[in-house]
Amino acid sequence: MYDRSVTAGDPAHNILGYGRTALDAIFAPKAVAVIGASEEPGSVGRTVLWNLISNPFGGTVFPVNIRRSSVLGIKAYRSVLDIPDQADMAVIATPPQTVPQVISECSQVGIKGAIILSAGFRERGEEGKKLESEILDIARTSGMRIIGPNCLGIMRPPTGLNATFAASIAKPGSVGFISQSGALCTAILDWSLRENVGFSAFISIGSMLDISWSDLIYYLGDDPHTNSILLYIESVGDARSFLSAVREIALTKPVIIVKAGRTEAAAKAAASHTGALAESDDVFDAAIRRVGALRVNSISDLFYISEVLSKQPRPKGKRLLIVTNAGGPGVLATDALISGGGELATLSEDTSRILDSFLPPTWSHGNPVDILGDADADRYNKAMESVVEDPNADGLLVILTPQAMTEPTRTAQALVSNTRRSKKPVLASWMGAEMVAEGERVLNNANIPTFRYPDVAVRMFNYMWQYNENLRLLYETPSLASTDISDEDRQDIANKIQECRNAGRTVLTEWETKQILNYYSIPTVRTIPAHTLDEALEAAIEIGYPVVVKLLSNRITHKTDVGGVYLNITTPEGVKDAWHTMKSALGEDFDGVTVQPMIKESGYELIIGSSVDPQFGPVLVFGSGGQLVEVYRDRELGLPPLNTTLARRMMERTKIFQALLGVRGRKRVDISALEQIIVRFSQLVVDYPEIKEIEINPLLASSNNILALDARAILHDKDVSSFPRPAIRPYPAEYIWRVNLEDGTELTIRPIRAEDEPLIVRFHQTLSEESIYFRYFRMMSLTQRTAHERLTRICFIDYDREMALVAERYDPSAGSEIIGVARLSRVEWSQDAEFAMIISDKFQRRGIGTLLLSKLIEVAKREGISNLQAQILPENYGMQKLCRKLGFSIRHDVHDGIVIAKLPVNKNPEATNIM
Repeated sequence: MYDRSVTAGDPAHNILGYGRTALDAIFAPKAVAVIGASEEPGSVGRTVLWNLISNPFGGTVFPVNIRRSSVLGIKAYRSVLDIPDQADMAVIATPPQTVPQVISECSQVGIKGAIILSAGFRERGEEGKKLESEILDIARTSGMRIIGPNCLGIMRPPTGLNATFAASIAKPGSVGFISQSGALCTAILDWSLRENVGFSAFISIGSMLDISWSDLIYYLGDDPHTNSILLYIESVGDARSFLSAVREIALTKPVIIVKAGRTEAAAKAAASHTGALAESDDVFDAAIRRVGALRVNSISDLFYISEVLSKQPRPKGKRLLIVTNAGGPGVLATDALISGGGELATLSEDTSRILDSFLPPTWSHGNPVDILGDADADRYNKAMESVVEDPNADGLLVILTPQAMTEPTRTAQALVSNTRRSKKPVLASWMGAEMVAEGERVLNNANIPTFRYPDVAVRMFNYMWQYNENLRLLYETPSLASTDISDEDRQDIANKIQECRNAGRTVLTEWETKQILNYYSIPTVRTIPAHTLDEALEAAIEIGYPVVVKLLSNRITHKTDVGGVYLNITTPEGVKDAWHTMKSALGEDFDGVTVQPMIKESGYELIIGSSVDPQFGPVLVFGSGGQLVEVYRDRELGLPPLNTTLARRMMERTKIFQALLGVRGRKRVDISALEQIIVRFSQLVVDYPEIKEIEINPLLASSNNILALDARAILHDKDVSSFPRPAIRPYPAEYIWRVNLEDGTELTIRPIRAEDEPLIVRFHQTLSEESIYFRYFRMMSLTQRTAHERLTRICFIDYDREMALVAERYDPSAGSEIIGVARLSRVEWSQDAEFAMIISDKFQRRGIGTLLLSKLIEVAKREGISNLQAQILPENYGMQKLCRKLGFSIRHDVHDGIVIAKLPVNKNPEATNIM
């Protein structure tokens, strides 16, 4: 495994690199036991054994068969207990009812990895689930890791390992492929052999009894043979661990996904518009964008885009310039580009003038650049030379159709020559077959992807800029949104919600919902509840006519269905009529009304809402609101919690966003204020998981104001005690402490935030060379340490994977400053974690290190860590002294020349939130 400290932002551990991991027993075994090995033609046991011995992987194979002394001429054993040497992995192809006993025997002899090919487990119902439970209990006790059951197995083509029952092994390459369908694996394998596609790993994951998507994504992310990771998904499993793994690895390698099936949205029957707008498949899209991965629509696209991303740079934008010798293919490419969200680049004046100077007068004079059917290689060469650096284009597609004057090979050579130093992606579509084959070979050898049809090439360009936008989200530093509310206000909200649930209520009134919004500084129109007619009349006078009168009942969810909204009431008689009409229609269900001013100000009607997705938990909706919200369906989904950058991107993906910027003389809406409202709304959703659905519709946005005119919330039933958790772990506010040093200096110890990047830059400016060397075991320049991409990874962390605490000091003259950072990271495949710490030089020896490490130990305890340890340079006496002071044992590792500090944290750890 490579040293992740090279690519990770600021690792607490892995400074000297990793050793073997638990999954190496499966992916790099030195000896394999095939349990259920057979000589029966066509059997799984025979095929697996043959694949292992016919594709030498450099290890030993032990057949296990209870009835035979040899299989395929190799000595066989009745049980793994009889094998004289140590096996690392077992491949199991026996009936399902025998597998628990087989796993138990494997654990007894120290086998650390197993692939269960056998089917007949949870798909058989309760009996199969019981077998799985037995297997998992044994594996967890012994530390064994398992792929499957009901899978094809795994291949490692670079090493020759083929632990599958497929007909052949894949070709070596740099693509890591993981599939939930074994049958699809065999089809893709056959296709890949014909198309000469190679793999670093080819994995059938099966029903994921133990090893999950996240385990394999992390493993391939650390695998030096793997340049991109492709996934075929039918179900995600643990959404939080899946997204956590994808986000971390997407920072260094493309993660490309095709997902089959559309989960039926449980929210269809929900009481709010939000539930009807948040289909599960769209939620999956939003989740994938959030973590920097790319979703494609077909298996072929999965491999096409993997090849393109490995050969060409990513475009900075969505503007494509097309050069063609035929109008029809150019139009086809344009249609595909626009329908996929891309844009045609507008030729710059300089480019147009140069093209005019040598192209026939009848050329297209625009993009696509049609250089006409009689174009030879020289005309193509001049055209490509003219457009390749056009500043208005983010990418180039060259289309060639074989006509009488066409020179496919020479044109290909000209394209290679003109684009060799280009920093923009270049794609080609050499249409035809035999006539263009040599030109295609020239392009492919020069790493210019070629496609038989231009619409396919354009689809790849659209994927490229979409992928780049997804990654961009991971690297943008957001501004800090104000989401703090007092502990008293939080408790008040919690009490109101609990009172409602205790009373058996699941619907909050509009008045109650608006009260909660007000706590989060989300502006609402002034609303007065009235439980009697006299109160309603007094409220109308207090607010001032005209007013809006609405139903207050908590038992009616769609007020418009019962005549529960009365607009533009200008007299007391109007209030009385509304009151009596609703009361007579609802009887005992009538609780009263609310009175609010009639807003005459024009603006845009928006919706902000949240509902629960069965797989990803709370989901946010933003878009065009009002009564026709489900008709227009102009909305974007996101996962809480949000920061200002994520909120802005949600808005930008809607059609209404362009109007919010100001159109047809209307003034611009305050986008920054709207960002803040969306962020605070997302925090509300995270803070109160008892809320099943909540929405503001409409949220009226104008150049002067942003107001929630209507709001409603639905609670989980009172018998629900376990609430859906967010798929992305929220900011751990429980780890915020305000403390004083002995000299009276006030500090805040808190988890790091994405918004801290500017403070971390200033922090690194205060560090000496000695402090840097002690922390990183090598020298790093200030420029290296404060590079934006690096600091993004340091500040924008996944709190389920690691925890970084900062010591923050407020100086009235200079503002906030970070004076220390302590980082905790889980050691992969274990319950242990490692830490590292660095303190600003001018604040050293003042007790800050003791304070930070003490709090880090407290975090480790609460996060279920077993042992906390650190690697320390022998000459770093200060850190060794601090560790001894806090109870760490110290030992010198002579082999690596370092000091290891270790502290037992939990005797019986349980991974709660972890990292």
